[in-house]
This record gives sequence, C-alpha cells and structure tokens, in this order.
Amino acid sequence: MSSAENELALLKKAARATAFAARRIAHEASTDAAAGVLSEVLAGYRGSCVAGYWPINTEIDPRPAMSEAAAHGKVCLPVIEAAGKPLTFREWVPDARMIEGPFKAMVPEKGDTLIPEVVIVPLVAFDAAGGRLGYGGGFYDRTLELLRAARPTLAIGFAYSAQQQTALPLEPTDQPLNMIVTEQGVITP
Repeated sequence: MSSAENELALLKKAARATAFAARRIAHEASTDAAAGVLSEVLAGYRGSCVAGYWPINTEIDPRPAMSEAAAHGKVCLPVIEAAGKPLTFREWVPDARMIEGPFKAMVPEKGDTLIPEVVIVPLVAFDAAGGRLGYGGGFYDRTLELLRAARPTLAIGFAYSAQQQTALPLEPTDQPLNMIVTEQGVITP
C-alpha cells in the first residue's frame, strides 16, 4: 500500500468513527419520520423495481417505505454472494420468510433474482455532493457501477441527517448518490 493509499485509508477510518458515533445517537432518538420522507420519494418511481435493505445495528430502517413500495411494484433485497463480488438482489415481499445472511443482515429465504432500477443505499456517512462512505467492503460501489453500465440506475442514500459530513475522503471507484433522504428531507447533489 502506497503512502497516499495508507493516508486515504486512515482518513476513511476516522470519518467512519465519527459517523458511527453520530448515527448511534441519532438512532436512539429516531422516529419513523425518515421512512415517511422515503415513501414520498419512492412514490415518484412506482412500477420501478426498488432495492431496499434490511437494517443492521443502528442503520436507519427503510422497511416501512419498502412495504409501501411493494404494493406498487417489485421490491428486492441485496444478497452478498462473496467478498469482492457485486451484490445480487432477491425479490422481497412484506411477509417473506427471512434467513440470516452475511453481516447478520436478513435476506429472503427464496425469491426471484431481480435487477433494480432504484437502489436504496445504506451508509455510514454522506456529504452534500452525493459522496457516500460505506463499511469498506465495496459491495455497493461494485454493484452500482455494474448496474449503471447496463442502464440508468438511481442510487438513494438513506441516513440520519446527523451522518452528514462536510466532505468525505473518496476514491475514483466510489459511486455517487443521486440523492440522500433523511428525516429532515431530500438532498439532491
């Protein structure tokens, strides 16, 4: 690892630590307001295949908005197949039987593999320019790059407003968000 790569890794580690602390505090004080804002945004994409996520730890919960979206179109959840690989997406319905996947995220036990047009992206931190800092595995970056190479794909970051940072240490491979939805509203870079 070069000194520039090492410095970037240290900057990302510090940004994640700050964001995790802010997210934990926001999560403890949270209401369902953000899910309502997300539902309003998704209403503009009815009929599109939407990928949500099953929240882990202190991630903001998109499931109420996913349930509403499922009444108007296909919804799917990400499945980690292997380290270094893009995500696949398995169809989800509100009463689906769920099993534990990697990182303790729940995934549908069975369902068709779908290709989403709208991806709700979990994150650790974001900035107003659409930068996103995840957990460091690169799953969403690889996946969004692949999806966007095939067709336009909308990436919606979903987070507590407290997770916003002024600027994030990003790499050329980091995929930008088209918008960020928080309990305070929608940020469009």
